[in-house]
Amino acid sequence: MGEAAKFTGFMAGIHGNDNMSSFYDMGYYQKIGEGSNMSVDSLASLQTSNGGSVPMSMENSSVGSNDSRTGILQHPGLRTVPVINYSLGYSVHPGRVSHALNNDALAKALMDPRYPTETLQNYDEWAIDLRKLNMGMAFAQGAFGKLYKGIYNGEDVAIKLLERPENDPERAQLMEQQFAQEVMMLANLRHQNIVRFIGACRKPVVWCIVTEYAKGGSVRQFLMKRQNRSVPLKLAVKQALDVARGMAYVHGLGLIHRDLKSDNLLIFADKSIKIADFGVARIEVQTEGMTPETGTYRWMAPEMIQHRPYNQKVDVYSFGIVLWELITGMLPFQNMTAVQAAFAVVNRGVRPVIPTDCLPVLSKIMTRCWDVNPDVRPPFTEIVSMLENAETEIMTNVRKARFRCCVCQPMTTD
Repeated sequence: MGEAAKFTGFMAGIHGNDNMSSFYDMGYYQKIGEGSNMSVDSLASLQTSNGGSVPMSMENSSVGSNDSRTGILQHPGLRTVPVINYSLGYSVHPGRVSHALNNDALAKALMDPRYPTETLQNYDEWAIDLRKLNMGMAFAQGAFGKLYKGIYNGEDVAIKLLERPENDPERAQLMEQQFAQEVMMLANLRHQNIVRFIGACRKPVVWCIVTEYAKGGSVRQFLMKRQNRSVPLKLAVKQALDVARGMAYVHGLGLIHRDLKSDNLLIFADKSIKIADFGVARIEVQTEGMTPETGTYRWMAPEMIQHRPYNQKVDVYSFGIVLWELITGMLPFQNMTAVQAAFAVVNRGVRPVIPTDCLPVLSKIMTRCWDVNPDVRPPFTEIVSMLENAETEIMTNVRKARFRCCVCQPMTTD
């Protein structure tokens, strides 16, 4: 079911289930209402429903189902909770929450005042006031949680609820660590191209992270809606600059995102992009101990796939793939499964085909970013400068700032 099938000689040691690497990576979330006939990458990110690592359908999701792997509906602390009208007790607008949400065990566990709010340790100033939180409907779900739109203190927000595994202490401990890590990361990242952190909350059986809400969804959603139609080049370069500037800031702090992809790039009202989902980000200190499966194969650097030591340059590789997406409007390695793509990248040096009419400066950025040698890949500070030069060239020399993807051409090249 997951991408991480074992292939001799290129992914030795990768688990058969990517869930073991990042239990609540938003790539594991599927938009609610979609069927189960999904490809390996048809999942939701923080505010999307597409792209990701492990397909989760409504039928096999562990959240709020009777056959849940972690069984929140059967949790001892919840068995006595009656099915009552949750508006959700603290709702700013009592009574407006639908019956479907009333039966949502995760939302109940968060909002029920009988279950105490636990400390955020060193980040208690970021603890949300549940009396100001108005839960909306869930719009995506996965193996370990759900995503909701809501209102906090009068502002539209995205709410990530995570279920604490009841019968798996090891998994619960790792999820706890990743929750604490994401809170720490978001609380300390302040940049116009990083999604704004609003707060968090811990309860006995549920964790909650609240961020600003991106009405435009993710870049991958946006590109899928275009269906290979021409992409405005000026917009593509502008949005690529947003990502590069945000990542230059992240790397400047000595951090690695490790899961940079179009699903984790959110579009706001002014068409600007903000980077989201820092649940798997790490401080760059000792890379040998990092979990190599983290990320998604279509965007993953070869050294991560191969379990080799890596550094911040894995994010640069992923950015090269994202830039290609913005320019072409297509899913990388569209003619392959995710595991096939990983095999081809490592064993055959395959990369996406750059359009023949691509500006040389953009082609150069992509080829350098996804070079097999991390030392050849430019730092994001240099990428920002190169993209600014490309933006100037487009404004002065390119009369019709659009590309058209020729879908009949090969989508990858050795």
